[in-house]
Amino acid sequence: MDNDDEPVGRVLSRRHALALLALTGTGLAVAGTAAQAATRTTAAPVATSVDCVAKPEMTEGPYYVDEGLERSDIRIDTLDGTVSDGTKLTLDLDVLQIAAGACSALPGAVVDLWHCDAYGVYSDQAANDSVGHTFLRGYQVSDECGRVRFVTVLPGWYQGRTVHFHLKIRTIGTDGNPYEFTSQLFFTDAFNAAFLATEPYAAKGTPDTTNATDFIYLAAGEQMLLSPRRVRGGWTARFAIGLDLSDTEVGDDDSGGGPGGPGGPPPGPPPSTSPSPSASA
Repeated sequence: MDNDDEPVGRVLSRRHALALLALTGTGLAVAGTAAQAATRTTAAPVATSVDCVAKPEMTEGPYYVDEGLERSDIRIDTLDGTVSDGTKLTLDLDVLQIAAGACSALPGAVVDLWHCDAYGVYSDQAANDSVGHTFLRGYQVSDECGRVRFVTVLPGWYQGRTVHFHLKIRTIGTDGNPYEFTSQLFFTDAFNAAFLATEPYAAKGTPDTTNATDFIYLAAGEQMLLSPRRVRGGWTARFAIGLDLSDTEVGDDDSGGGPGGPGGPPPGPPPSTSPSPSASA
């Protein structure tokens, strides 16, 4: 079995993209929004600014479960109706396809999001004593602008991993076969330190792993950093994901198990004083 904690797929950096464009005489163009990206084209070769590059894949990890839950608000546990504790985050993802020297919106893609709760616990996992629960899992289908929106909470942490989200995008490649892109999203260490010092996160204590010591983040995490903005009742963030649908290596099936996190065991059940999921307003 392959090491599930190793990054997979191709990383196209800005430097490499510029080098490629210099050879081909074409440019990649992306607008400020997915809606604009759907109609914008490059009228002339552009090799001075590349805003849309193929994003890196990362490990799926052992906690992906295809619950078949199409929903925007993933905070609710369908087993008992409770709502996960934590600070609210509204996450907008723009799914883009890179082709013919331009980025355009990719409608109809299935986008899954899953992550641990404020106490470091994943739903529907025997190791987490959460089998049957569905909190903080769900999928959306990208609209005509390539956008999906998730309402969730800021994740907590568990041993051996920095704070992160998991995401999976399923669509069809240029060869007509299923295309699957799996990766992770992160915050800066400074943002993590600030919100983890607030309740209910502070009850778990200081995390043992930061971005600077998480080897999954160190592989390519800086390309998957969210930049949250404060809004009433919590935070909001927006992130664009460029996909090269002709890259069959990236598009291969990403399923497979693996250790729960480098440097430690998988996250266990939450402290008895902090049940998860727990009801909140």
